[in-house]
Amino acid sequence: MNPNELKILLQAIRDGNLSVADGMDRLRTLPFEDVGVAMIDHHRELRQGTPEVILGESKSAAQIFTIVEKMVERGSNILVTRIDREKAEPLLARFPDGCFDGDSRTFCLEQRPLDIATRGKILVICAGTSDIPVAREATVTARMLGNQVVEIVDVGIAGIHRLLAMGDQLREAAVIIVVAGMEGALPSVIGGLVAAPVIAVPTSVGYGAAFGGVAALLGMLNSCASGITVVNIDNGFGAAYAASRINRLTTP
Repeated sequence: MNPNELKILLQAIRDGNLSVADGMDRLRTLPFEDVGVAMIDHHRELRQGTPEVILGESKSAAQIFTIVEKMVERGSNILVTRIDREKAEPLLARFPDGCFDGDSRTFCLEQRPLDIATRGKILVICAGTSDIPVAREATVTARMLGNQVVEIVDVGIAGIHRLLAMGDQLREAAVIIVVAGMEGALPSVIGGLVAAPVIAVPTSVGYGAAFGGVAALLGMLNSCASGITVVNIDNGFGAAYAASRINRLTTP
């Protein structure tokens, strides 16, 4: 239940169009709902403005299906992250309006329109094609959180002229998410070119001494460009969530 739906419910009770008993029944599972495999936080959208997001990794297809079905009953928009096609197939069969994205490993179902009218643009940039899965997770998440999103792919510093050609998009962005593996240098370059907040996402892309993304993580944490925020390795979702909050605060 979002704030607008709660307002409509309370007004219906006030105006006598809904009984107090019926109103209490609809609010009964508002804080959370125990569905056996999870405690679904239906109150999250009232507190934070966005419904709970389901992490599909390590959950079974049956567990994911149960959680999604209960959230759909409450009218929530659905975002499942880190889900493969095998786990997504039951959801697509039950909810044909849903969308599975193999690159980002996400499943989305929009039950109500996303309100993006008053927000600036979030720009998602990745250094190389190998970083696309993490960047696309950030893109899908940011869109489902109600943001306009622009993607720029494969503009790493091995050919920095590709990035410099994107000056207009860099300057127009309200928040920039920069996804990079290897040595993780791209956020430093972008951080020195723009005034917008920059959120850096290290990826596990790279050869031996990249240490599964640790080299990129340490490089980003030690960036010489001031004010860069760094999230965990491969955490496109976390970067998008932070970017969405920043975007909400910095736009009317």
